[in-house]
Amino acid sequence: MKIVFDLPGDFAACYAAEEWCRERGIAVGAMQGRAPRGLKRGNHIIWKWRSLDHSERRALDGTMTGDMRNGPVTINLNVAVRDHPETGGQ
Repeated sequence: MKIVFDLPGDFAACYAAEEWCRERGIAVGAMQGRAPRGLKRGNHIIWKWRSLDHSERRALDGTMTGDMRNGPVTINLNVAVRDHPETGGQ
């Protein structure tokens, strides 16, 4: 599942993507420049991309990528999250 947020204004797309995740109970990883941000269902603290080892990256339910300041920002979720009731079947 792929969702693109492309809104004008500093961090507008990023904030919209974070809110979309928050409304669905998906934790968002810490920002690190242009690196991906990890996504995981539930209440989690997800470190910056550079701090995640290979197994931690594989355990994620998806990623948030793009230009966090200017947009667009893209959420990529695996099927397991898409089928989760909190995502609304999107």
